[in-house]
Amino acid sequence: MNSYFPLVKSPIKYEGPQSRDPLTFKWFNAKQKVRGKTMAQHFRFAVAYWHTFKGGGSDMFGPAAWVREWNVGSPMEAAEKTLQANFEFCQKLGVPYYCFHDRDIAPEGVTFAESVKNLESVVKLAKKMQKDSGIKLLWGTANLFSNPRYTHGAGTNPDVQVFAYAAAQLKHAIEATCELGGENYVFWGGREGYETLLNTKYSQEQSQFAALLQLAVDHAKKIGFKGQFLIEPKPREPSKHQYDYDTATVLSFLRAHGLYDHFKINVEANHATLAGHTFAHELTVAASENKLGSIDANAGDILLGWDTDQFPINLYDTATAMIAVLQQKGGIGSGGFNFDAKCRRGSNDVMDLFYAHIGGMDCFAKGLLVADKILSDKAYTKIVEDRYASWKSPVGKEILAGKSSLDKLAALTLKDGEPTLQSGRQELLEIHFNDILLSL
Repeated sequence: MNSYFPLVKSPIKYEGPQSRDPLTFKWFNAKQKVRGKTMAQHFRFAVAYWHTFKGGGSDMFGPAAWVREWNVGSPMEAAEKTLQANFEFCQKLGVPYYCFHDRDIAPEGVTFAESVKNLESVVKLAKKMQKDSGIKLLWGTANLFSNPRYTHGAGTNPDVQVFAYAAAQLKHAIEATCELGGENYVFWGGREGYETLLNTKYSQEQSQFAALLQLAVDHAKKIGFKGQFLIEPKPREPSKHQYDYDTATVLSFLRAHGLYDHFKINVEANHATLAGHTFAHELTVAASENKLGSIDANAGDILLGWDTDQFPINLYDTATAMIAVLQQKGGIGSGGFNFDAKCRRGSNDVMDLFYAHIGGMDCFAKGLLVADKILSDKAYTKIVEDRYASWKSPVGKEILAGKSSLDKLAALTLKDGEPTLQSGRQELLEIHFNDILLSL
């Protein structure tokens, strides 16, 4: 079997913050316990098959710029070589999971039947490699956006024949995920949105997408798939306005269509940016309803207006993100931190893949340590608790219990008069946050 990463002889090891070896972890210590769980258990890191192995360095201004030894030969030969590269990379990086789209691991055929045959053949090989390596599948998904047939969407397409084709592809992607022991399945509405309302039946397209999700729920029960279904919000790109705009929108959609109990949210940092939110905001909204299921760990560029899918390097972002994660009871459950990120176009060497992933893992590990210290710091938490202390009074408790009335509150206001304005202590908290971040 070929070795596609011969310069990396053994799994990347933790050497601590003093190490200057770029092929070592400085902060990610898989066995270190934080709040009763190891770092490995907190993160469940995963490699993104599409960016790491099928990406070629292309962008909207230029075609693929990288040469990858595994992406050569016939489509099926390249598929087998890419699988080998994936498992070698995951083992040497020390990451326990990978993720894929169906068309990442198996090429699309001339006919649908050929596509199914290709997928089944590659899944059989992947299953053996998983067994041999111990690497597992965090989640699978279907690419229902790249082929021209999905120009006007998949589940929301105005043509029922396209909807049926998407449903058929979805069926086999879920079955492939189930066969490989995938612990989750992700729905990303790549083109589930609209360009103009002039030719769009908004309500019908919402109903169509809900119908597709319900079909998936029904099929999962039929085949015995026990993994968690996840929806990944994104506000735009490639559609001008996508229906899964942000976490709050998705949760509202699920409630409206009777799907709330079947799905959780897969939050992506870069998509939060595109929606005009912070990464921590989207995580917090999901976690507030115990619906944070998994995370696409990447970053966007605030100076660019598109989905740049960069590796995370901002410690402030990862620390605030981990505060949100730690505040969800049980953490992310069966989910993980999937590096839906790609090297920059100029980083064309395969070793850059290791540097990027190591840096991202270290950045989140440091963020976890900062988040733990902040949430354990009594001076910090006291400021927040004091800000809401009045809600623990009889009046506050009565309001939250639904036992108050406008008449009661009007009478209270006449009696007590103008409330005293309280400081939010924002600057003090920001300084305190930075002190903790810099002290580690």
